[in-house]
Parts: sequence; structure tokens; C-alpha cells
Amino acid sequence: MHQTSKQIQITSAFNFEGLVELALSSYFLLLRPCVPSDANPDCKPPTDLEILIFYISIYQIALGNGAYQPVVTTFGADQFDEQDKEEGQSKMAFFSYFFMANNLGTLFSNTLLAYVEDRGDWVLGFWISAGAAFLAAVLFFAGTPQFRHFMPGGNPLTRVSQVVVASMKNWKVTIPPEGENLYEDDKRHCAINGGRKILHTPDFTFLDRAAVYTDKDPTSEDQEQPLRPWSLCTVTQVEEVKSILRLMPIWLCTIIYSLVYAQMSSIFIEQGAVMNTSISSFHIPPACMSLFEVSSVAAAILLYRLCIVPFFLKVSNGRLKGLTELQRMGIGLVISTIAMILAGLMELQRLKHAKNDCYTCRGSSSLSILWQIPQYVLIGVSEVFMYVGQLEFFNNQIPETIKSFGSALYVANMSAGSYLSSLLVTIVMDITGKGDQTGWISENLNKGHMDRFYFLLAALNTLDLVVFMACAKRYRCILLDGRVQFGNDDRMSKTDM
Repeated sequence: MHQTSKQIQITSAFNFEGLVELALSSYFLLLRPCVPSDANPDCKPPTDLEILIFYISIYQIALGNGAYQPVVTTFGADQFDEQDKEEGQSKMAFFSYFFMANNLGTLFSNTLLAYVEDRGDWVLGFWISAGAAFLAAVLFFAGTPQFRHFMPGGNPLTRVSQVVVASMKNWKVTIPPEGENLYEDDKRHCAINGGRKILHTPDFTFLDRAAVYTDKDPTSEDQEQPLRPWSLCTVTQVEEVKSILRLMPIWLCTIIYSLVYAQMSSIFIEQGAVMNTSISSFHIPPACMSLFEVSSVAAAILLYRLCIVPFFLKVSNGRLKGLTELQRMGIGLVISTIAMILAGLMELQRLKHAKNDCYTCRGSSSLSILWQIPQYVLIGVSEVFMYVGQLEFFNNQIPETIKSFGSALYVANMSAGSYLSSLLVTIVMDITGKGDQTGWISENLNKGHMDRFYFLLAALNTLDLVVFMACAKRYRCILLDGRVQFGNDDRMSKTDM
């Protein structure tokens, strides 16, 4: 069994163990109907050990999931040979259906689990999650013999560090014009993992020093001498680092989108909680509104794969397989901006039907929570364009030897967006709530101006779109064996936005 399969199995087991610990610790922490006091001396507070296990389980789940997600995405994509025409198309479809499967899991958690936990049955919800994690691990273990396995490509951090160190050591070395006479393995494929060689590009030329021969390095005629990887690297290895540096501006631009996306699980729910959540005698938990987001994700993916892609194939005689990844990401930014504007306008209408003198403010507005449906649907559609396009883009633009790094960027993007969202909310509350002023986001949302916060997000998204378009125009694709690997088609070194 190869390293990638082992890593997925280990992280799956680690995540399952964390969920079991969370369920057990929650059982002892939550199922205590009493509050310690002088009038109730028999009630004992949770022990330090119980609290410690509770926090350990939370961090264990986060660590297991964070290590699992990048690897399983890359492993799934590796099951398709992108040099084969049919499998190459299936690989592009894989990212879409993989994302849809993740969202179907979210649909389960935001309906059944949200309903269970809204009734206060948190422990039962955690046990259901643990059971789902166990089932997923069993299915992967059962399918392991049927998967394609590849030899590990080494530690990406080591390969990147070698280029950085070698370029610093050779800082005074003169770089040959146009990348001539730089060191490269004579074999068609790289020595590691059989990955294809990458052609030299004129970007970040200071890194080319890592591939320049010095007096201490063996010459091309003297290949039997051992190479010093921390002093001399191949052009392919140097280009791997360049590919990462070229991706960073695109990655940074998409963090703002993740900031906007994070509002769906925070501000959207707070907004829904102060609206009319009753339809006849049925109460709609605000968290369940994400059902419409998940449904729109599934619908948009099916529409794109079954209608839009065949249309592009037909009109281009098979040359184009759809919109480029960068074009889809840009469309995702546009749609999410429209969603924030719509959410702000809806908040203005909610305030017109709200009671300002409420205490808890739950259900204080007569405006139905169903008015939130459009903003959830638009966020779901924008996800398909942004996150699926991002998955494909990072996977295509990262060399085979460090492929998991691209999936890690995707996961880190959403995490960074969540942290940035918390920071932005804190800053907005501090600035707008100074003194006796009522902040935009206050305890009583009916006295605040959450609509202005939505419009602020729309403005940030618009500014980010401008920067993203500039970065996309300047982006240079990776060059593999004389051809540009860009997912949709073969093209010149600059992208078309």
C-alpha cells in the first residue's frame, strides 16, 4: 500500500476518533441538568480532564479533516490519466462531482443534524457524525485495492527549500541568457514519481541561479559524480517553485471570496433568526436555510456539466471544454457580489417590518425567512464557479511532484477567509459601535445596520474582482513538455481572461 492511501486511512481514523471523543465528552459535559450552587451541593462542575478531552477532540477533528481534504482531492484526481482524451475529460468532471458530493454531505448536516441539534440533542448529532465518518473510512478501505497508486514524489517543502537555498548560495553567479545551459535531467521524465519535465520560463529569474553550474558541480559529461541537491537543482525543480509563486496572487485574491462565503454560516443565520421562521405551525431553523444553497450547487454543477460543456464542445469542434478556470473564478466573484447586494437590500426590508424595542429579537420581524432564499441560491451558484474552478486550476497548475500543495491551497483559502471574516466583523463592530453609537452589527440587530455591512462586503468583492482580473491577465501557465497544461485546452503562455 502506498503512502497516499495510508495517509488518507490514518487521517480518516484520526477524524473518527476525534468525533467519538467529542460525543463522549459532550455526554458528560452537556447532560448535567443542574447548576453548581450552595442550594444544590450535589451538582459537580465538569472536571478538568473532561474539559481537556472536549478541547482535544475539537482540535483533533480540525487537524484530521485539514490533513484529509487536500490529500483525498489529489488522490481522486490521480485516478484519471490527463494525457488520455477520455480520462482527461473525466478528470475535469471529477472535481465538479467531488464538490457536489461534499455539498450533499453538508445538506445532510444542515437538515437532519440541524434539526436534531436545534432540539438540544447535541450528543446524538455528534454520534451521527461519528457514524458517518466511520462509514466513509470503511468504504475507502474497501475500495483501496481497486485504486491507482503512485510512488510518492517526496516532501514538497524539501524540494522548495532546496531551490531557495541553492539560489542563495549561487547569488553571485551570472545567469545565462534565456535560460540556456541550465541543469536538467536528460531523461524525459523527472527522477521523482515519473513526473513530466517543465520547460524554462522567464519569470522569477533570480531562482534560475539554483540550476546554474558552478565549479563545485559535476559537468554534464561527468554524471556519475553525486549531485548536491542543496547547491544544484534541475530546471524542473526550479519551475516547481516558480509555479507556486505565480499562483500566490490568484490565491490571495480568492480569499476575499471566502470571506464573503463565510457569512452564510454566520451573519446569514443571525439575520434569519430575527425573521419570521414559522410557516403555519412548522418552525424553520435558520441553519436549515443552507438547504437552498446546497440545492443550487447541485443544480448548477449538473447544468454546467450536462449543458454548458457540451455546448462549448459543439461550437468549438472539441477544442474548448468549457469556460477556463480563471474565467469561472471571476464569474464566481461577480455572482457573490450580487448576492451581498441582494442580502443588503433584503435587510433593509426586514428592518421596515421589525420591532426595535425587542429584548431577544428572535422572530421580531414579520418578514418571512423565505426571503433569504435568493441570497443563498446565488452564493451556491457562485461556489460552483469559484471553488470548482479553483480546484481544477490549482490541480492543473501545480506539477505532479508537489500536486497535494494545490489542494492544500484550496483548503487554506477557506480557512483564511473564515479568520478574515471574524477579524472584519470585530473591526466593524469596534469602529461603528464607539461610545453611545449603535454599531452596524449589534446585539439588537433591529437597531443596527447590518445592511451596511453587506454593502461593505460587496464593495470589497468588487475591488477584489478588479485586482483578480489584473492578476489573471498577467498569469503565465505552466509549460509541460512543450505544451501548456491548462485544463481546458492547449494555449500560449499567457491566459485569456
